[in-house]
Amino acid sequence: MDYQTLFLFVTATAALAISPGPDNIYVLVQSLTNGVKYGIATVAGLITGCIIHTSLLAFGLSTIIAENDTVFFIIKLFGALYLLFLAYKVFRSDARLNIDASGAPKKSPKQLFVQGFFMNVLNPKVTIFFLAFFPGFLFSETLSTVWQFYILGGIFMLVSFFIFSLIALLAGSIKDKLLGSNNAALILKWLQIVVFIGIAVFILLP
Repeated sequence: MDYQTLFLFVTATAALAISPGPDNIYVLVQSLTNGVKYGIATVAGLITGCIIHTSLLAFGLSTIIAENDTVFFIIKLFGALYLLFLAYKVFRSDARLNIDASGAPKKSPKQLFVQGFFMNVLNPKVTIFFLAFFPGFLFSETLSTVWQFYILGGIFMLVSFFIFSLIALLAGSIKDKLLGSNNAALILKWLQIVVFIGIAVFILLP
């Protein structure tokens, strides 16, 4: 078992969770508008949706990986190119953060959990991202790929839940610091770019 690969996966997941995106911005907005409990309910829904994507990945790719090394390399190449494309999109995007809590709908924690779940499950970009991200971090020669994908999925969910929950708990001070600093958005933008490029390079390494 390659623990270094697992450590790199945890580090990359944490960096991606911290970087501003639609999910953690939505958690931040709900926490600012309705309170911490509502933000964490949103987090729980978003993270639970990852179980579906992990299952689709585990059972959809495992047979391919076991039977054809060439196809697996093509999948990893696609993943690296997709991550480089994401890095390019972030590079071209505006570095300013738009955090507007005034228009966030008032919903119960249960409604926010369900909404977060379906936001995640019905987003095809999440499936594509999992397909691009996970195969490069398979960490064992003996453990089945199904189990490896579920372990990676579990790590991804735990790390993301922890960081998203911190965002919910610290919503007020995070917003003040992000909006009060001219450099914060630019730093987070380049963090995303570096992480995407770093993961793409790692996936292509033999």
